[in-house]
Amino acid sequence: MTDAGHPSTLPDDAAGQTGLDLGVTPSGSSAQYRVLARKYRPASFDDLIGQEALVRTVSNAFETGRIPQAWILTGVRGVGKTTTARILARALNYELADGSVQGPTIRMPQLGVHCRAIMESRHIDVLEMDAASHTGVDDVRQINDSVRYAPSSARYKVYIIDEVHMLSTAAFNAFLKTLEEPPEHAKFVFATTEIRKVPVTVLSRCQRFDLRRVEAEVLMAHLAAIAAKENVEVEPEALGILARAAEGSVRDSLSLLDQAIAHAAGVVRADAVRQMLGLADRTRVIDLFEALARGDIASAFGEFRSQYETGADPVVVLSDLAEFVNFVTRIKIVPAIADNVAFGETERLRARDFAVKLSIRVLSRMWQMLLKGIAEVQGATRPAAAAEMVLVRIAYVADLPTPDEAIRLLDRNGGESPGATTHAAPHRSTSGSVSSVPSSAARSLSPRAAAEPARPQAAAPMADTAGAIPAMRIESLTELVALAGEKRDLIIKAALEADIRLVRIENGRLEVALERSAARTLVNDLGRKLEQWTGRRWTVIVSNEPCQPTLRSQALLQKSERERAAEADPRVQDVLARFPGAKVVEVRKFALSSPDSDAAPDELTDDPDSGD
Repeated sequence: MTDAGHPSTLPDDAAGQTGLDLGVTPSGSSAQYRVLARKYRPASFDDLIGQEALVRTVSNAFETGRIPQAWILTGVRGVGKTTTARILARALNYELADGSVQGPTIRMPQLGVHCRAIMESRHIDVLEMDAASHTGVDDVRQINDSVRYAPSSARYKVYIIDEVHMLSTAAFNAFLKTLEEPPEHAKFVFATTEIRKVPVTVLSRCQRFDLRRVEAEVLMAHLAAIAAKENVEVEPEALGILARAAEGSVRDSLSLLDQAIAHAAGVVRADAVRQMLGLADRTRVIDLFEALARGDIASAFGEFRSQYETGADPVVVLSDLAEFVNFVTRIKIVPAIADNVAFGETERLRARDFAVKLSIRVLSRMWQMLLKGIAEVQGATRPAAAAEMVLVRIAYVADLPTPDEAIRLLDRNGGESPGATTHAAPHRSTSGSVSSVPSSAARSLSPRAAAEPARPQAAAPMADTAGAIPAMRIESLTELVALAGEKRDLIIKAALEADIRLVRIENGRLEVALERSAARTLVNDLGRKLEQWTGRRWTVIVSNEPCQPTLRSQALLQKSERERAAEADPRVQDVLARFPGAKVVEVRKFALSSPDSDAAPDELTDDPDSGD
């Protein structure tokens, strides 16, 4: 083992590696295996992957001599925060035995005088402290006392504090003065995964670097290079699975690769990696997605049960399903994502096909239901049964239209059911390709639209006297309410029904009396809306002349009259006598469909505007 103040050289087998193997085996002991995450730990800025922005900024700062007194590095676990801190300490103190390097530099082609000791965390002038176990003000006070003294052998004293957010409030306060005006020979490097827990008074005294998650493609290339150095054959699909499972963490990806090599005991194949991680077969997940998308509940049940019996976790199955939904959605928005090599070829091809057939609304609905379903399954006493019920919900709504699609379909058919020409609603399919949204919407509307009342039609437009702007003639308050409904202005529609009593309505002139509940701006709002809707100027006047009741009052009166007429019917009285306490709640008039109608004989049409 070399001392901190003497030159050291790379071992013969470490030259040219991605990252330097700086491990030292104690004398007299046999060589021990080093995990990949430590063996291939980066030792220079050239070895860092996926952090180009940080490397560029630090490089420019070193070249121009604009080196700050403190850095703070943040990011998820395993992206290289502590490693970057050690590389910074090495760059600040890089020195060759011949004295050819006179200041801090990021170009470190070979080990310098202090490099090995710094990377092994044993240099006397580079102090590493874990704030998770040294949280108190006394620990910071020791740093404040020692920072005044010059370094013993290196160029700078460097203090690396990991998980700095774990320091107590008093410890942070004790740090402030030293951090703001440290001696010229002292530098601080902080690392944290919880940047929001660091006081702003500390953040304002540091240069902040956010280390990003490493992309899956970059991780795949990195893992492939390491596997080649280790003389291990790994399938490309297995590399993609490992890279995605690491979620951007280099350390996690290397740990998983280490585990996969031990698990496979030979060629690392995708199936072995899935089994190790407890993941479902990707192809089977896609088959399950296809069954759900076409509403084939039986096939979805069979596929899920088959995966469950082979050991798949229901939560993992739903999570993989949600991940594939997200992948299809991303491809639909950005088709170039389908070229991502981190995903298998079969997965990319089928996802591209689904992206063409399914709409964003359908995919978003599946995502929302899966997100809620995963939480339900995690808290269920019987996860498999809970997962099946989630699949039932997704498959049931697969071919149903969204509300706006249903409205457009009704508008397109003039308020009639789009399935009125069919004899009956088709049963949910059990095979075939994914159905398109419009056709499925039409099928799903057919049984329901037969019971919907026909919506009032707005008055037909007429030509204006000038002939330039098409105008619309409104001759009754009912037509005005229907127009507000067509324009989807529910506030005006409710006000017309409940807050206005009609005095007189003529072409371009409306005289009304207002209820006490009416808004103060109703008259102006109504005039402005009528001008927009009809294409002509309207005059709205509040009058004291005799007026009609509000439409809501008229509706309540008609309802009351129907109820009284029904109660007077001998047959109803006989029913009420047989069931003491029963009363008439609502009266509807049902009209049987005509004999030559295509509807089923037992289908009834409800007309709420009439009946006794």
